Amino acid sequence: MSFAGKTAFITGATRSIGKAIALKLAAGGANIVVAAKSVEENPKLGGTIFSAAEEIEAAGGKALAVACDIRFEDQIQDAVDKAVERFGGIDILINNASAIALTGTEESTPKRFDLMHDINVRGTFMVTRACVPHLRKSGNPHILTLSPPVNMNPKWFAKHVAYTISKYNMSMLTIGWAGEFKKDRIAANALWPKTTIDTAAVRNLLGGEMLANMSRTPDIIADAAAVILSRSSSDCTGNCFIDEDVLASEGITDLAKYSVVPGAQLYGDLFVD
Repeated sequence: MSFAGKTAFITGATRSIGKAIALKLAAGGANIVVAAKSVEENPKLGGTIFSAAEEIEAAGGKALAVACDIRFEDQIQDAVDKAVERFGGIDILINNASAIALTGTEESTPKRFDLMHDINVRGTFMVTRACVPHLRKSGNPHILTLSPPVNMNPKWFAKHVAYTISKYNMSMLTIGWAGEFKKDRIAANALWPKTTIDTAAVRNLLGGEMLANMSRTPDIIADAAAVILSRSSSDCTGNCFIDEDVLASEGITDLAKYSVVPGAQLYGDLFVD
């Protein structure tokens, strides 16, 4: 798929899913704005905006590394301004940055609750708000948010309601933007994996190496994202996609290559019954 000449603004693109999407689009010739906090490497997480930019350019794209904490609108605006100054506009926004804490109500401290909502909800909203004027000028503008279908099964609320409502808010923002910006031909869609993905969060916070070995690589999300972003923004909007379904719509049903451990039993992701 060709994304030559297109500029993608990606939050949290230093590692895992964000970086995988960046590398996929870069391989198609895209310009990538790496907007994230990591300017010094955390040994537990790996990667910085600068190392990600180097990988993006090695993959065939052009990169701009911008330090940006999406909790602060001045940093968001600065990153957007630098992106437009460098590349002339923004065609694609990937709302990938997110915070997670799978804790119950009594274990969810005010600080952790606020962090998830400041990044997942407010940050996603403010980044989109800053990018919309530039997306409006694109020939095929897309907003893609990494959030799940809104599944009202009580089991997805019971154990970690604070995190759940923050992620569902991201999806509801997406649905709202699809309607609000339809007249501008700006597509707004959400994307979520059917199974767990081998990310730093899975390895460090959720299930360690055992869960990582029951997961897929971030490449499946990157490939599904590329399919969505290559579609007409006028026609493909307002969807909460699952990665498997996106690939199946393109005739791709053999997903064995995405397993971290070939043939291993896969673990279903949150919010997908």
